Amino acid sequence: MAKTLVTYFTRTGNTKLVAEAIFGALSGNKTIQPMAEAGDLAPYHLIFAGFPVQTHSVPYPVEVFLKSIPEGQKVALFSTHGSVTGSSLSREALEYASVLVAKAHLVGTFSCRGKVSMRALEVLMQSPEHEAWADMAASAATHPDESDIEDARAFARWIMTLSVQGQYRGL
Repeated sequence: MAKTLVTYFTRTGNTKLVAEAIFGALSGNKTIQPMAEAGDLAPYHLIFAGFPVQTHSVPYPVEVFLKSIPEGQKVALFSTHGSVTGSSLSREALEYASVLVAKAHLVGTFSCRGKVSMRALEVLMQSPEHEAWADMAASAATHPDESDIEDARAFARWIMTLSVQGQYRGL
């Protein structure tokens, strides 16, 4: 039976909430683990890998993990971020992550907003070049919300359908 792994890296808990929603929407033989505990990836038919966007990019531990995904393995990426969904700032990290998994089969991507830590917002507000972004990020304080969680569940079901049908979609 095909095995599915949902793995994530989180600092504030946002990405873990989304990972749990994805995991809950899946059926069959499935495992959820933080990336640091994921272990051998070879047994998995499909890997959902999630991360928070930090400085418009992929956190280093996630970069290392994504590069370790075996060639030809199916992968779906998901991220949380403080930017407005659909903005270039929210897409840049997923675009970079898709390059990191180029040897795998990217099935799809998902992102949603997530609250930014107050400490990070305070630091960013001190810098004039980041003040506008910090204002935008502050509006993500209620995310991921129930709508984001339901979208994550729908994403998981869609990816499973594509994976079973053998269809792949990149960015």
